[in-house]
Amino acid sequence: MTSASVGNVPGRRLVGGRWIRWDEARARDAYDRGWWTRDTMGAALERAAWETPDRVVLIDGARQVDCRELYRDARVLADAMLSRAPPGSVISFMLPNWHEAAQIYFAATLAGMVIHPILPSLRESDLAFMLPDVSSRMIFIPTEFRGRDFRAMLADVCGRIADPPEVVVVRGDAAGQTPYGDMVRQTRNGGSPPSDVEPDAVRMILYTSGTTGTPKGVMHSQNSIHALVRQLREHWLIEPGDTFLVPSPISHIGGSIYAFEIPILCGASAVLMDRWEPDAAVELIGRYRCTHTAGATPFLEGLLAAAERADERLNSLKLFICGGAAVPPTLIQSAAGRFERAIVTRVYGSTEVPVITIGTIDRADLVHASLTDGRRGIAEVRLMSHVAATGLDEGEIYARGPQMLVGYLHPEDEDGLFDSEGFYRTGDLGRWADEAFLMISGRAKDIIIRNGENISPKEVEDALASHPDIAEIAVVGLPDARTGERACAVAAPSAGANLRLDSRVSFLKDRGIARFKLPEQLEIWDALPKNATGKILKHEIRAALIAAGER
Repeated sequence: MTSASVGNVPGRRLVGGRWIRWDEARARDAYDRGWWTRDTMGAALERAAWETPDRVVLIDGARQVDCRELYRDARVLADAMLSRAPPGSVISFMLPNWHEAAQIYFAATLAGMVIHPILPSLRESDLAFMLPDVSSRMIFIPTEFRGRDFRAMLADVCGRIADPPEVVVVRGDAAGQTPYGDMVRQTRNGGSPPSDVEPDAVRMILYTSGTTGTPKGVMHSQNSIHALVRQLREHWLIEPGDTFLVPSPISHIGGSIYAFEIPILCGASAVLMDRWEPDAAVELIGRYRCTHTAGATPFLEGLLAAAERADERLNSLKLFICGGAAVPPTLIQSAAGRFERAIVTRVYGSTEVPVITIGTIDRADLVHASLTDGRRGIAEVRLMSHVAATGLDEGEIYARGPQMLVGYLHPEDEDGLFDSEGFYRTGDLGRWADEAFLMISGRAKDIIIRNGENISPKEVEDALASHPDIAEIAVVGLPDARTGERACAVAAPSAGANLRLDSRVSFLKDRGIARFKLPEQLEIWDALPKNATGKILKHEIRAALIAAGER
């Protein structure tokens, strides 16, 4: 194990076979203040199984999972994983919000492996890149979900990969791939899970869209996740016995924390929803007395409308956390009026630095809850000058804290994203309100956020640019009251070509582009505006489209 740094510039440390970003002084401070710990999540699960064996931690439809069962099943599955791959291997899952995902998540932790969650909404092109990029040894999938045959999709993808992962099918006919139940039942003892799991080691890798169009693997450690959970426990009114409704995808950093970490570390439970159905959410909150939930703007809009239809106030709800996209102030205000005991607030963060702001945790302060993204939490925040800033008080948001990523899977992806003191450049613009509340005011990098999902315009542009009927293409984000932003493709057609939105969408689908990335609007221009070097001026395109929509 080695480490290196010069002055205040973070260096690198080799832990568990992976190089992570490392600043000795900041690490020592995180340990001293208790944000980081020598404990591990596997040890915490084992303690919960012994101390509160009958406490229900997960509710998945009619299925309720207690601490004893979760630990037992995770331990058996960890043996199965270790019989197939060594500690440090990457285990992927591409599952809806099902309780089996928790077994897989904790099994990988007990086995000293790295978990790699994948959104079920992603498609062939994403998988064909991610699985070999992360060197996945095993991937857990459903038979089908939302009308898509996942077995066929993985058979296609694995046929293109030189060293494909083992495909394990959860719930249903495996059709020649490994059945989840058989994998556990046929397991030979793979040896005891390692007792020396390093809390600074990489524990989870999540991919996020980058401005280059190529997804980047974000690495989190046991300790970065522990710091995040402790922050939430201290600031989000979480107490033993609380219940989280979890409609957010468990393949996101947020959904995984609410469904897996908080129930074990905070003495709470999680009610899983594999499909967002607002009327069902109202019923579940009432039945299980849910105290917390979170989601992007459409989740809050849907829950509010369903509660109004049912004439429900959801009096058990203490907190609704809303983020991931533009959040209209009037929505926060209306929800706070309907949910009379709940704090409804905006927050801000990213996969790289989760929960930079904790919101406005004061029901009496509806102004800051609805008009700003709240107070910063344990992260340090700086506003730095940027050419895209429109005012003297606006700057690009830089953040660092004990909950931040420990690096990207490929160090070269970090180029230009960290300053000399280890602050992460978020690519978002912001300003301070009343000196303490952060307001997100714009974006310095080319990303569209639709329904809380990051979309790389370049990925879609690169695919469309290969079509012979398209001479020039730009994809921009436009404001949308329902989804925060929508993707608009602006194209200059080749001579004589007739462009239609439905045919462009079909073209992208055929190339394995995920549905949530598809453009919802197509504009045809004779030519796209460019600067002297030939770069397409997206800010001009976006401004013109917004102005046209306002007329």
